[in-house]
Amino acid sequence: MAHPTVAVLERHLTLYKRLWRASLFSSFLLPLLFLVSIGLGVGGYVGTVEGVSYVEWIVPGVLASTAFQMAVGECTYSVLGEFKWTRGAHAMFATRVSAWDMVRGWMLYIVFRVEVAAVVFLAVVAAFGVLASPWAAVTLLVVGVLAVAVAAPVSAFSASIDHDSYFALLFRFVMIPSTLFAGVFFPVEQLPALVRPLAYASPLWHGVELCRAATLGVAPPWSVWVHVGYLLAFGVAGLWWAAFSFRKRLQD
Repeated sequence: MAHPTVAVLERHLTLYKRLWRASLFSSFLLPLLFLVSIGLGVGGYVGTVEGVSYVEWIVPGVLASTAFQMAVGECTYSVLGEFKWTRGAHAMFATRVSAWDMVRGWMLYIVFRVEVAAVVFLAVVAAFGVLASPWAAVTLLVVGVLAVAVAAPVSAFSASIDHDSYFALLFRFVMIPSTLFAGVFFPVEQLPALVRPLAYASPLWHGVELCRAATLGVAPPWSVWVHVGYLLAFGVAGLWWAAFSFRKRLQD
């Protein structure tokens, strides 16, 4: 038998192989359509932002927000279903797979999903000459770290609840506000001073800043290590919470 973590990853990949067509629109086509409609359409009226064309400015934001939304979306109903409806997590736990193995295998799967979508996205925008720097390749590392920083706490939350109605609160008060106000579509500095700390607290904003610095080939206003450190701290705390929640739920 493979290592339990690898076995968990293999299980999720096997399931995805049968269901991948259902994710084509949300994972690949929607970000590109969003980029065309907002980046080119609205960008024609906006002009330039911080000295670059709006479409160049928004590309890293759309990339990071795609990773963010995929991580949130994949870690809600899928995780709750493993414990409440299909009991797949309990079936794995009946073998020598531990809660930590489940968490690690699931995070590897989320990173795989995000990286595939990011590679396709970058390839398309590069073909249109939108990427201004070869450092854009670094965004693949950024979205991977961002995915874990988001997926781990959301998975922990999903494993700790007993009804999917809580996801409406997560989408309405966390995912949507983060997407709108974390620097994806306009600079955070345009927000009122009292609201900016909420944007700074979002992992998405740190991911957007790192991706934007890479695609434009410039240094971010804050230190790179501050952004990276924040995402890593968020991810580590989320992993611990996820392992705790998984272990507790498996006792049901």
